[in-house]
Amino acid sequence: MTASLTPLVVVGDALLDHDLCGRAERLAPDAPVPVVHGTRRSSRPGGAALAACLAAADGRPVTLVTALGADAASDTLRELLAGRVGLVEVPLEGALSSKTRVMAGDRPLLRLDDGNGRAREASPQAVAAVAAAGGVLVADYGRGTADVLRDALVHTAAPVVWDPHVSGRPPVPGVRLATPSAQEARAFARRLDDAEAGDTAGLRTAARDARTLVRAWQAQAVAVTLGERGALLSHGETPLLVPTPAAATGDPCGAGDRFAAAAAGLLADGTHTEAAVQAAVHAATRYVAEGGARAVAVADEPETDTMPSADGDPTADAVRTAARVRAAGGTVVAAGGCFDLLHAGHVALLQAARRAGDCLVVCVNSDDSVRRRKGDGRPLVPAADRVRVLRALECVDAVAVFDEDTPERILGELRPHIWAKGGDYARSRLPEQPLVESWGGQVLLLPYLDGRSTTGLARRAAQAPTPAGGHPR
Repeated sequence: MTASLTPLVVVGDALLDHDLCGRAERLAPDAPVPVVHGTRRSSRPGGAALAACLAAADGRPVTLVTALGADAASDTLRELLAGRVGLVEVPLEGALSSKTRVMAGDRPLLRLDDGNGRAREASPQAVAAVAAAGGVLVADYGRGTADVLRDALVHTAAPVVWDPHVSGRPPVPGVRLATPSAQEARAFARRLDDAEAGDTAGLRTAARDARTLVRAWQAQAVAVTLGERGALLSHGETPLLVPTPAAATGDPCGAGDRFAAAAAGLLADGTHTEAAVQAAVHAATRYVAEGGARAVAVADEPETDTMPSADGDPTADAVRTAARVRAAGGTVVAAGGCFDLLHAGHVALLQAARRAGDCLVVCVNSDDSVRRRKGDGRPLVPAADRVRVLRALECVDAVAVFDEDTPERILGELRPHIWAKGGDYARSRLPEQPLVESWGGQVLLLPYLDGRSTTGLARRAAQAPTPAGGHPR
């Protein structure tokens, strides 16, 4: 596939992003702030580096031209980019910018920013990379990389997509497509016409701003991104609204980078602007629905193939497994249940679920959850043993344990493409079905073997005949 796609050069400011993801279920006793527990820390490329990784995930060769220095954050980012994209550096003055988000599920609670480094000057290698590019994406985050390479960007013969930032300069004249968000378009337009602040979500405002920016920037086209509403494409006259194909809920961080990267790659391949924008809207929608930036994140703790400890939480491994499969373009399948006494019905269901996709994550009720659902006599097998048995099945790729009565929380972290359940649910609507469908997922019912149940097995075991001598075998 790579040979048919035009190589892309991404020029812009790389960032290093960290996420601290956990659960927030109560407030602190000494202040009205949420307490986040069970946190898992991950790091990922941010800014222009995220845009480059997303473009490379489409299967095309990508070279990132960005400013890096001798600081620890720059070294970490180099490690994260190794093997994903080619790297051409320009010198960085100061420390690489990084940001840390504290997340409760998909909801950010706090962000901490560090580093204020800026690109110092262009390098001959960077200028040569822009000159030889088949397509260029400028991911400007206002930290100087696009500024020091501005002359090279003016003179490149390649189609240029410019994703601007309010802290940066306007695009160079003649870009094929500029991709500001509605808020960015409003800010740039106000600088030009000194207009009153308007409703950035309004289509009339977005259309007016896009028309203003096409003319002021001498751009061939401007696509104003509108979040869940899609994008508004303008060549300077009547705009074209490109809606999203479906409602997608989730973490939108990086959705603009996904849009710009998809559009830049397609325009480099020779696709018409309207078709490229439509495909970019679809790509950004899928990106949000499938977990967003988490797909390119790397856990700070090294992964192992060992079993989690009895009191550990295997959810992190399950989330990483799902993210890896999504990033590779595969289908994530999840199935859930108590799996108290694993029997032939369970195995048949899990084998069928695994055949429906490229990985299977099994969501298992914790001991407390089983007890609330089944009564004080259950579970018969503790969670640690149930996890061990399930992980031993060839059809199971990962197992996650959830404490709630229903699996909505863990499904929100996994975001599977398919949620598989036994056919005995065919006449009822599952409570988690609206959640799965909210990110474009599908609930899939699979045949269930009749006559197999944990309750029946337990009852027959309790009624087993006692042999002579009075001791059961």
